Amino acid sequence: MSHLLPATRRAPLLAPSLLASDLANIQATAELLATAEADWLHFDVMDGRFVPNISFGLPILEALRPHAKQPIDVHLMIERPQDYLAAFRDAGANHITVHYEACPHLHRVVEQIKSLGCTAGVALNPATPASFLQDIAADLDLVLVMSVNPGFGGQTFIPHTLQKVAEVKELLLDSSSGALIEVDGGVSQANAAALVQAGADVLVAGSFVFKSPGGPVATLAGLRQLLREAGSEPDAA
Repeated sequence: MSHLLPATRRAPLLAPSLLASDLANIQATAELLATAEADWLHFDVMDGRFVPNISFGLPILEALRPHAKQPIDVHLMIERPQDYLAAFRDAGANHITVHYEACPHLHRVVEQIKSLGCTAGVALNPATPASFLQDIAADLDLVLVMSVNPGFGGQTFIPHTLQKVAEVKELLLDSSSGALIEVDGGVSQANAAALVQAGADVLVAGSFVFKSPGGPVATLAGLRQLLREAGSEPDAA
């Protein structure tokens, strides 16, 4: 596993998705989250081709980096991600995840990410079976299980994701892989504990965090407390 992933950590990690934040004030959002129960900042990149939407990219990441306290978790929902990996590393990415469906030479891309000193992740769309990662599981630092079809925030969580997370967990154990399992899409207090119990290590939450009446700091704190009470997370030291 990459040296960028801590040897010991609270489980799970919480990664608010900046796509759902106030994009006109992303600096203020990053500075606010520096005081919150946020372990990573999740940064979604969309090209309008691999997914039917366009989001932010390199200039925004570069502008965000000086104001972000936490590692930045970049999720590339783009075609030919191998052409942009070094640029995203240089702009401030700590973790880089590409899609299985976008990489015909996946092992080469994973090795390229690692050679840049970043954590290497592979994302699976909802219809892509966990078993497709069998031949590369041992090489991964992170598996991102999409619990919605990628491209838009605010979508409804796909219930089958719970079973898929458990399948990914079993595959990683069978492969002696230390990869973390991340879940992205429709994560909220209604399913967070069940996801962790199924094997999730990192929870990405966007609309649930940023559109909540209480605001992101209180919402993340509430989610952390819920997971502790559910027995999904150890007490803080």
